[in-house]
Amino acid sequence: MTLDETYQLGYIIKTHGLRGHVVAHFDVDDVKAYQKLKTVYLTLAGAPTKLVEHQVEKVQPQPGSRVLLKLRGIERIEEAEPLRGSQLHLPLAQLPELEEDQFYFHDVIGFTVVDSTLGELGTVENFYELPQQDMLAMRYQGQEVLIPVVDELVSHANQEKKQIYVNLPDGLLDVYLKPSSREKDEPDEFEEA
Repeated sequence: MTLDETYQLGYIIKTHGLRGHVVAHFDVDDVKAYQKLKTVYLTLAGAPTKLVEHQVEKVQPQPGSRVLLKLRGIERIEEAEPLRGSQLHLPLAQLPELEEDQFYFHDVIGFTVVDSTLGELGTVENFYELPQQDMLAMRYQGQEVLIPVVDELVSHANQEKKQIYVNLPDGLLDVYLKPSSREKDEPDEFEEA
């Protein structure tokens, strides 16, 4: 299995106790849905593109998005310590089914962005998962334009047409295309007074 055939479930935060348990962050809505997890793939800090398969003995949900994780063959804290910071991956085939108008970020890279007023704008190039909110990055007239991924702005995706539909607020595109007022007001160094 290659990294491209997986999605990141989360990452290992730290060790827990002396018997090889680790605390992990699961980037999911409901960690309890993963209590029966049997296998997980790790990418270690020293080899970020290599997946190592591990059998899961136990997943115990903790408050928030954390879980206590026990991997088969990891029996002591000394064996668990090198796993700190490792990413946890699962096969793409295990992604939960979504409702018709929902989408996973990786599924819509390359889709055409269509605004309800302006029509076709550009192409989805990337997504940035920022602490405040997720942002869709689109190429528009040679500029990267960031669109907050919120229901009011990003309505749905059409997988067949490879389009994602948005309702951009007035002026959002102008922020990226027009030079700032500060740049316009600064005098040219070489102008004579």
